[in-house]
Amino acid sequence: MKKILVTGGAGFLGSHLCERLLKEGNEVICLDNYFTGNKMNVIHLLENPLFELIRHDVTEPFYAEVDEIYNLACPASPPHYQHNPIKTIKTSVIGAINMLGLAKRVNAKILQASTSEVYGDPEVHPQTEEYWGNVNPIGLRSCYDEGKRCAESLFVNYKNQNDVKIKIIRIFNTYGTRMNPYDGRVVSNFIVQALKGEDITIYGDGKQTRSFQYVDDLVEGMIRMMASDDSFTGPVNLGNPNEFTMLELAQNILKLTKSPSKIVFRPLPQDDPMQRQPNISLAFEKLDGWKPKVELKDGLEKTIKYFEKIV
Repeated sequence: MKKILVTGGAGFLGSHLCERLLKEGNEVICLDNYFTGNKMNVIHLLENPLFELIRHDVTEPFYAEVDEIYNLACPASPPHYQHNPIKTIKTSVIGAINMLGLAKRVNAKILQASTSEVYGDPEVHPQTEEYWGNVNPIGLRSCYDEGKRCAESLFVNYKNQNDVKIKIIRIFNTYGTRMNPYDGRVVSNFIVQALKGEDITIYGDGKQTRSFQYVDDLVEGMIRMMASDDSFTGPVNLGNPNEFTMLELAQNILKLTKSPSKIVFRPLPQDDPMQRQPNISLAFEKLDGWKPKVELKDGLEKTIKYFEKIV
């Protein structure tokens, strides 16, 4: 049995990860300051004696004896990370420093949840891990993009300078149960609008593309990455290589919800990427053939059923 720390553990992704780690018989410490996380996401885990929930902000040091650390803490949707951009940068950078310091002190292995946003509005398609990105360092999204890029640099340098055992994953668009229905992400936006019979808002002409992976596939990839040989540090893309336009996504959701909603178009926000699709050949090679298994239709059906109960 391992003792595992999950920062951002009460969030959408973190709660699913905590659940999976407990099912595998591990002891789990869940840290969250509840800025975007929610205690209700993990309340069903509180009866488990191996689960501990602590309200804590990763910009402040934390001390515990642990074997592994999953560093997920950071708001991930544009409305949330743009609400307080300075806090977002602090969470990514100071949070990484604090967690890396802990890993160094207790000799723990640590995984950084980075993002496909490090590629910015990519000029290379699909994106491989070797691509350095096309990021606007002073744009509206820079607090998140550059914060995550800096965190990756910190991880690599803690490894090189202090021999900390690190793992870096780059997460592409992920959806599923326990998403905040009002987090401003495209899947949650479309589902909520469809369930309420409101106009479905597409920014731009709807031809921009994304790849959507269901949360269970991501959690599987994270656990395989943590368990991989210490010599493989990443970064590694975790996402679904199947590409969909925003218009196709909206039409799928309209069909599955049987909604009378109409599709309307609005101007594209600043620095919104036109294409986002991962090359996952490295993940397939290094993580025992990892690839997403949940089809978009199946994942959307599960997510819609969840949203029907809370919207």
